[in-house]
Amino acid sequence: TRKGQQALYHISLETGVVELFSDNWTAFNGQMVIGVNELYFMAANPQAGEAVYQVNLQNKKAHQLTEGDKDQLEDFISVPQHIEFPTSGNQKAYGYFYPPKSPEFEAPTDEKPPLIVMSHGGPTGMTDNGLNLTIQYWTSRGFAVADVNYRGSTGYGRAYRDSLKGQWGILDVDDCIAMGQHLADEGLIDGTRMAIRGGSAGGYTTLCALTFHDAFKAGMSRYGVAELVSLSQDSHKFEIRYLDSVVGPYPECADLYHERSPVNHTELLSCPILILQGLEDKVVPPNQAEAMVKALKEKGLPYEYITFEGEGHGFRKPEPIIKAFTAELEFYQKHLL
Repeated sequence: TRKGQQALYHISLETGVVELFSDNWTAFNGQMVIGVNELYFMAANPQAGEAVYQVNLQNKKAHQLTEGDKDQLEDFISVPQHIEFPTSGNQKAYGYFYPPKSPEFEAPTDEKPPLIVMSHGGPTGMTDNGLNLTIQYWTSRGFAVADVNYRGSTGYGRAYRDSLKGQWGILDVDDCIAMGQHLADEGLIDGTRMAIRGGSAGGYTTLCALTFHDAFKAGMSRYGVAELVSLSQDSHKFEIRYLDSVVGPYPECADLYHERSPVNHTELLSCPILILQGLEDKVVPPNQAEAMVKALKEKGLPYEYITFEGEGHGFRKPEPIIKAFTAELEFYQKHLL
């Protein structure tokens, strides 16, 4: 992975020489299987959705074994541009910019598009430029999208990844705001009509951006983290000590946990929030969303809260997915357009 874009390389175990094997794909899901002389994997690129491929290791010929998302959407696909932009601390951050695109509609020539900033989960994960139908859903409806690889993201070297240590809720938020401001300064979007969305850890970044800053006009959090102390105690076993790295050890840093929890500072909020939550979520339990909703209600702040029976950390059934996206689109139409 180089600057957030992936490719397939061959590394000689004898000499250590690294050679490019293929750059036909730019986003891999990380699971690969080796046959006698074949490599099997799932991958995508900006114009072809994820599919299963078989590649001959000798002649490098590839065969696509499953159908990917492309043919029926080709005229609608917004191809991302990799963006490098200045951010806080005289540093640089990165992301992908997707301009709106539709063969059926044309925007007024004197109007810049509204922007949806996407903060990925992890938080030390990454977003890639493989065809993402979630993003195309927005770009085909007139929104520009900024998919941010904020400081702490994988894919830009260890120093960049490690920069988030102790800084979660600070640097990731700064970078999401900075990318939106950069795109506005470049004349690519309307800086007065920006929203931010994210799920899980990305939901935490979203809630922090909306609570501690005033750059966005609206926001959406899917099963986002609102209160850090309970997350450090209630999350699943695999990630129970995650916050020790990106925030600090608890209870030694209890004050920091309180300071960076959006639920404790709802008096700073001034824009509407849509909160979506699966009721069977074990990673970020519903009590996170409920605490935020309770605080918003007590403060009389505008919000919408939608729950989904039988859904966990990530919605998987068609009906809840459709309901969630429809509600989010209506929310933006109400508050952003």
